Amino acid sequence: MIWRARDHVIRFPRRPLVMGIVNINDDSFCGDGTLDPEKALALAETQLCQGADIIDIGAESARTNREAITEDEEVARLMPFLKAWPGLVAKLENAPWDAAQLWPPLLSINTWRSVVIEAVLAHGGDLINDISALPDATNARLCAAHGASLLIMHSVGQPKVPHTHVGYADVMATLEAFFELKLALVQSVGLAAEHIILDPGIDFAKQRGDNLAIYRHAELLQKWSRPVLLPVSRKTVIGQVLDLSAANDRDAGTVACIAAGMRRGSQIFRVHNVRAAAQVVKVLWAVARSSKLVVNDS
Repeated sequence: MIWRARDHVIRFPRRPLVMGIVNINDDSFCGDGTLDPEKALALAETQLCQGADIIDIGAESARTNREAITEDEEVARLMPFLKAWPGLVAKLENAPWDAAQLWPPLLSINTWRSVVIEAVLAHGGDLINDISALPDATNARLCAAHGASLLIMHSVGQPKVPHTHVGYADVMATLEAFFELKLALVQSVGLAAEHIILDPGIDFAKQRGDNLAIYRHAELLQKWSRPVLLPVSRKTVIGQVLDLSAANDRDAGTVACIAAGMRRGSQIFRVHNVRAAAQVVKVLWAVARSSKLVVNDS
């Protein structure tokens, strides 16, 4: 399987990728956001040195109990980081965590509004991490024009609106129908399959049982031969299982979700605690190879 993002070509099977989260906002649910571009860059540098293969920057929290910021404000928050990113990567040229870390690293931009995507892709970014559930083909068309990759995430309804009432008779069947439809949509406007990542949308318009079913049956998402990203970090479902209200107390549960996802073939894990995730992925990959479950260590 090949994944293309701008000039990057990533071939699987390989060790799963760790995506570090950098919130350029002041309302992250983990309290780790910042409006200071220098602090955001410093966090990205730390995460890269800890083993991140991808940095995911977002200027607006997905929290549903926060008002949306304007498109202009979102662009204004993202641009300083985007402009400084090439210099940060050049500075860290000799700093890869190990030989298997993806280098140069990829930059993901967590946004769903087309005006923002059009503005930022002109200045960089390898991947658009779109939480909108792709109601139309506009964002796919923009990614195709710039050679960027697009993440398609399952959800229901508008972003930043709570959907706690939504339920599914069979969440995996719902995901299958959704991804079939969206893959056809994006390819119809010229975005090749090799530029697409799939995300089942843990905690987005899903309840505890739905989320656990996705972890339990995540191998079914491999049917399209596209990389699957599991957004495992400190999720509400972890807090529900462990009875932990504080998001920052959920890192052990996050590790458990990474292990479940790797066992079922997922290729990318989005996390706050990069150091722990990178170490877990490296050990589990080594264990899998030693048992001959995986034969390619590219």
